[in-house]
Amino acid sequence: MSIFNFFTDQVLGMKWLSNLTTLLVENVFNLDITSKLGGSIQFFIYDTIKIFILLGVLIFLISYIQSYFPPEKTKKILTKFKGISGATVSALLGTVTPFCSCSSIPIFIGFSNAGLPLGVTFSFLISSPMVDLASLLLLAGFFGMNISILYVVLGLIIAVVGGTIISKLNLENEIQTYTEHTRELYAESENFNQKQRLNYAKEDTLAIIKNVYKYVIIGVGIGALIHNYIPQNLILKVLGDNNPFSVIIASVVGIPMYADIFGTIPIAEALFMAGVPIGTVLAFMMSVTALSLPSMIMLSKVVKPKLLAIFIGIVTIGIVITGYLFNAIGPFLM
Repeated sequence: MSIFNFFTDQVLGMKWLSNLTTLLVENVFNLDITSKLGGSIQFFIYDTIKIFILLGVLIFLISYIQSYFPPEKTKKILTKFKGISGATVSALLGTVTPFCSCSSIPIFIGFSNAGLPLGVTFSFLISSPMVDLASLLLLAGFFGMNISILYVVLGLIIAVVGGTIISKLNLENEIQTYTEHTRELYAESENFNQKQRLNYAKEDTLAIIKNVYKYVIIGVGIGALIHNYIPQNLILKVLGDNNPFSVIIASVVGIPMYADIFGTIPIAEALFMAGVPIGTVLAFMMSVTALSLPSMIMLSKVVKPKLLAIFIGIVTIGIVITGYLFNAIGPFLM
């Protein structure tokens, strides 16, 4: 248990970095971290460095794993499964694919064009941005391993149930032809040797960090403001335990935003530190990653309005149920 706690606190949580950042703010900037300005600067520096360290390590490892699962190989695996088993395998494969919904949609389009069952493709689409190996480790660093594991399990359940429901509705005619160009992600990686896989992982890490760094910085900045400048009683009035609609509000607020797990976590952390229940915080995170408005606009080019509305409805209901469940049992897991 002591080794596990050390791993969670010092490796994933990087408490050593928090202590160094506190020393920097207090002794170099001559600011009290209990003040609004000092606390904001400490939060911003610490979270930014922490997330980029985790980003580099996690993306490299996961990109290396991804090199073994190019789209063509994934298609071959998925064609062997149908029904709930197909949805389950698809959701699990989604955990080792790209980190945001906009980069998952091109693969979803490829799966649809290849004739894979509709439920299987949607299980992948739900799982890929919302649940991945990176989210498991990142969430463990911020909220603890118990919360992290349950988040991933429930996210997979949403993906499997959502895909299964869609498969039963016989909506294949709701898919429309996508004529625009999409990038075939890591299609060439199946025959890589080890040196090529390591080089691929390095290049993919640099490319993803280049694409997401601004969202991380914006997310950390918003988190710093929430943590130190927005009155706690105002946050709790809207998103606290006393508001029975807090989970629904958090889910709706997250939709217009566009961020991946890395840019969303600093905001979620700040809300949690302000006293917002863990279920409400995670509902917000799920909404941002799985139902962001830019992603839905892109998805609307390949699915018709009826299917898009059903997809959004199923995922939203799953997120809301997950949020209320976490609010009920979360205190026992922290």
